[in-house]
Amino acid sequence: MLFLEPRKHIPLRLTIAMPIVSVAITLILGGVIFALLGYNPAHALYEFFIAPLSRPAQLGNLLVKACPLIIIGTGLIFCYRANVWNIGAEGQLILGAMGAAWVALSFPEADSRFLIFGMGAMAMLGGAAWAFIPAILKVRFRANEILVSLMLTYIAALLIDWMVRGVWRDPSAFGFPLSRAYPEAGLIPLMPLPIIGNLGQLHWGVLAALFVAVLGWFCLARMLVGYEVKVIGAAPKAGAFAGFSRGWITIMVMLISGALAGLAGMIEVSANIGMLQPHISFGYGFTAIIVAFLARLNPLGAIAAGLVVALAELGGDAAQISMNIPKVVTGIFKGILLFVLLAGETLTRYRLVWRGAG
Repeated sequence: MLFLEPRKHIPLRLTIAMPIVSVAITLILGGVIFALLGYNPAHALYEFFIAPLSRPAQLGNLLVKACPLIIIGTGLIFCYRANVWNIGAEGQLILGAMGAAWVALSFPEADSRFLIFGMGAMAMLGGAAWAFIPAILKVRFRANEILVSLMLTYIAALLIDWMVRGVWRDPSAFGFPLSRAYPEAGLIPLMPLPIIGNLGQLHWGVLAALFVAVLGWFCLARMLVGYEVKVIGAAPKAGAFAGFSRGWITIMVMLISGALAGLAGMIEVSANIGMLQPHISFGYGFTAIIVAFLARLNPLGAIAAGLVVALAELGGDAAQISMNIPKVVTGIFKGILLFVLLAGETLTRYRLVWRGAG
């Protein structure tokens, strides 16, 4: 029988080669699928991997797409390093966006740039509060955080739908479930570059995402709290013997993850939408789970992983528009890409061993 056995030492050449091999396998499988369905494989692969990077504006849009994935993925890495399974980042994103909207809609005439910082603070508070519920239930009552955080996501989706159809509905929106537009001070502006100019929809929130990833890496790699998180996740008994509190670590990483998801919600709405509506996310909270593991639970790796996943998303959209490829087909190809990358990551950490039945 085949078993997965952890590698005692991971060679550098394997770490470098496996992602390249994974992408090559994806290209071959994708080309075969597109050919069987009657599409030009070369053209389809071009639309997936080259078209989203063919123009400077497209590059900016790629960074914008990756922005919430990097922020949320960094927060989830804290949880997964501590062996705490937060699956509800999507709901925490929604609550963060609602917290930011409450601030923006409470000061419709505001013209100070401090408004955006207040919105960010309230967004992080809202996301953290929503994440605190499964955290405290796990610590006090041993409730399964996977189920609780996931169920709270659906409650959050219903809550924002109720708010924008009721209390926060704009009377001048012709009956559509939309809030009033945020004041100018509550919007994240585009990022001008002196020589190139604006790169598509590139905004200042992208810099915030990169800062979050770097800060997350510093906390996990260079601070005592990061050491506690890793010890509790890898060896709970050793952590308890050292005096680390598993309950405190659980609450802390959930609060960090929820706060970052809430911040991502605020940035997504303030930079790209400008008002609250029932659907403000494209499943970023769930997709960021893949980003966290593709990054090997390293916040710096979340930058590259977020860009890879965002490239697959933009490539799928480009293929649908230019080649009329059905969404389900592009979804299959993106699934193959992510599956092969995750399989490559697994084979980097483990090796296949054959053991006899006896």
